Amino acid sequence: MTATARLTTDLKAQVLRLEDDLRDRVASDPELKARWQEEHRQALAAERSAASWPQFLDDRLVQAAVAWVLTSVFVRFCEDNALVAPVWIAGPPHRRQEALDAQLAYFRRHPEDTDREWLLQAVEHLRSLPATADLVDEHSPLRQISPSGNAVTALLDFWRAKDDHGELVHDLRDETLSTRFLGDLYQDLSDHAKKTYALLQTPVFVEEFILDQTLEPALTERPLDGFRLIDPTCGSGHFLLGAFDRLVTRWQEHDQSLSADEVVTRALVSVLGCSSVRVRFRAEDQATSVRSS
Repeated sequence: MTATARLTTDLKAQVLRLEDDLRDRVASDPELKARWQEEHRQALAAERSAASWPQFLDDRLVQAAVAWVLTSVFVRFCEDNALVAPVWIAGPPHRRQEALDAQLAYFRRHPEDTDREWLLQAVEHLRSLPATADLVDEHSPLRQISPSGNAVTALLDFWRAKDDHGELVHDLRDETLSTRFLGDLYQDLSDHAKKTYALLQTPVFVEEFILDQTLEPALTERPLDGFRLIDPTCGSGHFLLGAFDRLVTRWQEHDQSLSADEVVTRALVSVLGCSSVRVRFRAEDQATSVRSS
């Protein structure tokens, strides 16, 4: 799966729409605005930030909007590749209708809810899974503020849109279950965030070269059992993903009696960094691939 130009462009438009919606939400919620202004004052006093209030607000809104959009991408990827049993948004070929039916049944039970609460059902499902729990935990920017129900309706409509042939406009199926495109999207979804935080992914050939020069020698010097590595500034986590893939192969070669889950678990405990969520998701992908083979 790759972050195509069309997918990136379309999702950037969704981020901008959510930013506008979230800005209106802050303006209409004096308590939330006051709480954020106090957090801004504390950040200034502690010298954790030198941003003005408008800059501080913009950063928060961008992070939240990107988090909501990326989470919807994540859910669609899982749905399209049959990595989850329930369906909330869409998916080929029949899962779009499956999601619509499930949504209708939900609103019959909860007529007071909006599409926001419906999408949050998917978020809470991810929270219940060990592989994805940290992606949507209390530290996620999507927990800072929720969009309006109408804004989420527009986001769902975007994902469910069909082309002239009756096919979903965006199909995230990928036989390799590659999640690198998530990092590509994270880098490109917001021009503001890209400029502010200098988001730029490490090219694959650079990642592989550095792992060849660091991880491989370390693996020859140390036992595989109990091996640990950390990338404290890992960004979107691609060094950890590359290391995880190599460790999976090492464990498969080291002990062929291990099950796919055991191989994944042993490789996973070796990689540490601020993007462990992304690594765990790749671990589930790898486990699925191993089982299939």
